[in-house]
Amino acid sequence: MMPEKKNSCWALALAALLLSSCASTQSHPQFAQQAHTPVVQNAEMVETCKQEAAHRYNTRAQRISVLDLKQYQGSFEIKGSTTRQEGFTCSFDESGQFLHLSTT
Repeated sequence: MMPEKKNSCWALALAALLLSSCASTQSHPQFAQQAHTPVVQNAEMVETCKQEAAHRYNTRAQRISVLDLKQYQGSFEIKGSTTRQEGFTCSFDESGQFLHLSTT
């Protein structure tokens, strides 16, 4: 009866070792991937945004300040303001085509 007890102890020890190794998996942090748009496309979008805002606010494009450009899953947004502190947001689709200008 002694060899059976010894074998069952080894089996229990092996099972405990296997279970403990499964329970201690380390999770690795995941980082969102950000797609980078070409600088040329960004410059064209900024210029288009400035022209649209200049037309809307009846001013020159040189008086328009671009504050932020953000990329979302299927679109881009450019936030800006005029010298009179009138805020706006230009929206573009994923290919860089102008969609609309909204007041903020």
